[in-house]
Amino acid sequence: MVPTYLPAIRYGGPIYSVHGLCKSLASAGHDVTVFTTSVDGEGDSDVPLATPVLLDGVKVCYFPSRLGRRLYWSPPMWRALQASVASYDVVHLHSVFLWPTWAAARLAHRFRVPYVISPRGMLVKDLIRRKSRAIKTAWICLIEKQNIERSALMHFTAGVESREFALFGFRVARECIVPNGVDFSDADTVGEVAGDVRQAIAPGAYILFLGRLNWKKGLDRLIAAMPSVEGYRLVIAGNDEEGYLDTIRSLLLEHGVTEKVTLLPRYVSGADKAALYRGASLFALPSYSENFGNTVTEAMAFGCPAVVTSEVGAAELVQSADCGAVTTESQLAATLASLLRDPQTLREKGLAGKAWVEGHLSWASVAQAMAGQYARLVEGENA
Repeated sequence: MVPTYLPAIRYGGPIYSVHGLCKSLASAGHDVTVFTTSVDGEGDSDVPLATPVLLDGVKVCYFPSRLGRRLYWSPPMWRALQASVASYDVVHLHSVFLWPTWAAARLAHRFRVPYVISPRGMLVKDLIRRKSRAIKTAWICLIEKQNIERSALMHFTAGVESREFALFGFRVARECIVPNGVDFSDADTVGEVAGDVRQAIAPGAYILFLGRLNWKKGLDRLIAAMPSVEGYRLVIAGNDEEGYLDTIRSLLLEHGVTEKVTLLPRYVSGADKAALYRGASLFALPSYSENFGNTVTEAMAFGCPAVVTSEVGAAELVQSADCGAVTTESQLAATLASLLRDPQTLREKGLAGKAWVEGHLSWASVAQAMAGQYARLVEGENA
């Protein structure tokens, strides 16, 4: 169960990580069905409704959400869940604070089907304080607390997400940490590169940020560091769903780095994304909060060294692989400048990251780990 799914790529990392897991579970012989909505921004994805669609071996059932779209409320989904939840061995919910999670959790509990919740970075107290505090606090008290404490398993993608969750004080049956995998085929992507990407790459020597343009990604931190980074530009690429681009432009003016920064405010994929990673000297993600950070492991797969802040879930992987650096806001500029002064070390760290993800983060191995967690739940339910 996930509120949105492919082809609604505007919603970023969780779309890809949930599909990567489902696709690999299906490839391993498991019967996987995804319940989701057709919501895609203000419109809807062009998909059949309430009829299973086969996508990379995964059966995907899309349902409309007409009213209450911000919560993804869908009466047709409710009816389908009522009719089918009891037939599944395990229900896996990839969201919090949204109607589909409440609906599926309630029905799974009613039919005694063990369910897993993956909060996907949404259960972070600081994020809740910064955005929709009153609404989300009320939702936790009235709805989410019960959903969580009735779950058979809470799944996190990194230790930092688990530690943030612990601050809420929920009583849960069990927790596990299983990271997101990496689609290594992306690193082999070739093809025609768009003109704006070619222009961004052409001057050479750049730091790359790639991801949603959002305040929590720490772009203010990265832009503030650029006056201290000599000889390198910054390329910022990603879709601007929340209207953050004007803030970015104001920050560029404030720090006097407009000429050092190239903006690509659009979704990039395929050959465009591959070209940006391949051309970058270093990838940076100085987020305020990040349950994992798929773009970090993508960069590693391309052999691009990474600098992240400690709030990024994948920081643990950067340390394990020794493929860049984990830093703080106050030390970000110094960390970037230090690494960029030594091109040979940068190359070595890039190769180390590529080798590490190939050895540890294939989607097949991640799916195997998750399937093991499911098996424990089924065995416990049947005991």
